[in-house]
Amino acid sequence: MHTKKIGKNLFLIDLETGGIQKIIASYVLKGDKTIIVETGPSSSIPNLLSGLKELNVKTEDVAYVALSHVHIDHGGGAGTLLGSLPNAKVIVHPRGASHLINPKKLWRQSRAVLGEVAEMFGEPVPVPEERVIAAADGVTFEAGNIKLKAIETLGHASHHLSYYEPVNRGVFSGDAVGIYLSQFDVVVPTSPPPFRLGIALASIDKLIGLHPQALYFSHFGNASDAVKRLQDYALQIRLWADIAREGVKNKQSVEEIRERILSEDKVAKKIAGYLRSHPIYVKTVLENSVRGFIEFEETVKANSRSKLFYIQPRFSV
Repeated sequence: MHTKKIGKNLFLIDLETGGIQKIIASYVLKGDKTIIVETGPSSSIPNLLSGLKELNVKTEDVAYVALSHVHIDHGGGAGTLLGSLPNAKVIVHPRGASHLINPKKLWRQSRAVLGEVAEMFGEPVPVPEERVIAAADGVTFEAGNIKLKAIETLGHASHHLSYYEPVNRGVFSGDAVGIYLSQFDVVVPTSPPPFRLGIALASIDKLIGLHPQALYFSHFGNASDAVKRLQDYALQIRLWADIAREGVKNKQSVEEIRERILSEDKVAKKIAGYLRSHPIYVKTVLENSVRGFIEFEETVKANSRSKLFYIQPRFSV
């Protein structure tokens, strides 16, 4: 069993990507019709389909597949999945739509950044253009008695959506508010370049304004006390940014800045050994996320109009 019920009409599927448990989740809202939130990568689609079967979801009843963003660990499997879902359409941020339709650039960049981890995830398959819905901020999608509201939450990426589900009062947060390590009950940043601190903080405030009761993390699982977690995450990324800013000022190396973060952030310090030994998080958190803060601070330092840089989300996939 790699599925579990976590709310009314709401189920989690552990995609067990690369044979690793509790790394990537898909969520299933099952009512008169079905909505899937996040597909995970191409390599995980067989596990997702087996999870749907376990939940007695008929593939023809899936109306929407909602993606937080097109990074291959979240939406890379969309094209492959749609081959088994005859009536489903994919919801994505307008800036991400072209990368679903033609994922060649996305795949090339993913391999360059993630290396062997990208190969574990697998190459994305194109999604037919007519099956892609570019979702504006605030639009609500209905599938029978299931509703899901798209919330633009930039910062981690320029094309990021979270989704609010009113029955359980929960937010599917994608990567907007970090990675949840349920076995430790902690959150750590996910902030690869080009990360934007000010925009990310504004997105957190936006989610706090919804007064959610639960957060549903793509990495990994559901967590209660949502508002407090969002507030704590804002403080945490401010701390990482402060350490990166001082490190850039003092011309410290990436390694030196990373070690300061692991010693000064109480959460990161608690799980440092776990992160260092993890086959994916050692790359995505300890390298890419730290670099995201460093490159952000370097750009702010070099940019004489840094205030504009904070508020204009003009950066690439």
